[in-house]
Amino acid sequence: MRFLIAIVTLVAALGSPAAADDNWPQRQVTIIVPFAAGGTADLFGRMLASHLQAKYGKPFLVENRAGAAGNIGTTAAARASGDGYTILLGTTGPFAINPSLYSKLPHDTVRDFQPVSLIARVPNLLVVSNKLSAKTIPELIAYLKANPDKLSYGSSGVGSSQHLGTELFAVKTGTKMTHVPYRASNEIMNALLGGHIDVALDNITLVLPQVKAGTVRPLGMSTLERSPSAPDIATIAETLPGFEASAWHGIFLQAAARRSIVPKLNADIRQFLGTADVKTKFFEIGAVPAPMTPEAFAAFVADERTKWAEVVKVSGAKVD
Repeated sequence: MRFLIAIVTLVAALGSPAAADDNWPQRQVTIIVPFAAGGTADLFGRMLASHLQAKYGKPFLVENRAGAAGNIGTTAAARASGDGYTILLGTTGPFAINPSLYSKLPHDTVRDFQPVSLIARVPNLLVVSNKLSAKTIPELIAYLKANPDKLSYGSSGVGSSQHLGTELFAVKTGTKMTHVPYRASNEIMNALLGGHIDVALDNITLVLPQVKAGTVRPLGMSTLERSPSAPDIATIAETLPGFEASAWHGIFLQAAARRSIVPKLNADIRQFLGTADVKTKFFEIGAVPAPMTPEAFAAFVADERTKWAEVVKVSGAKVD
């Protein structure tokens, strides 16, 4: 009789949600990256997928669902089965900017997702054409005040992080520049090199190689502290205290996924970010590892949403 009771208890335990979570993952996991292959978000997604696949011996596949400034992939993740086998790599745009920028979205990032952990902060770097006389942020501000709307800056589209980051700079300095939207970051750099625009605020991963080649002039990092990858470049905050307009990347699960999976995946991300190879790669591309508890990450995202909502409002940017 005791043997039978033990068997029944064991079967019940193995069938319980807690036991299922302890054994997660038992099959393929999909990581949705809401941007095209080859970008920074895609790189982080594939690095994490490789780490988790090696750890668990189960397939972790990256699925690129690009379009609509990250909204297409984010919606796909929100509508996927909430069984914990679809992960979303979320970024500044879909989670902090788009909720205010778009008049209507088919998903709700607060309602449909639970934050797991921040992965990385990636500084934006403000650079100018070598033809421009300004060599520091104060010199650029002085030039802009004396020549309102004379300079132009590029972005990868209305409401993009480049657009709103530069608008934040303009608001805090009381200056004006002409916005020239492009389709992608490589077009922004080509326009800057070709003399079609004067200023760009873009991802350090893409801009730093141009800085090292001497084709553009760096004026300031968008982070509160100097980048370990380029410590000689001052921060914009050294002139404008508190200025921060960095890109960030984090991991989210659907709200319907079992909450007990979250701390397990959070621990996996911390382990991933602590490996020597990851630290080296992040340093090479200018990214800063930034693991957080789920609670701290949720608060961080909420603060980012509030900050960028105000910038969207001031800029007048809107997408129907």
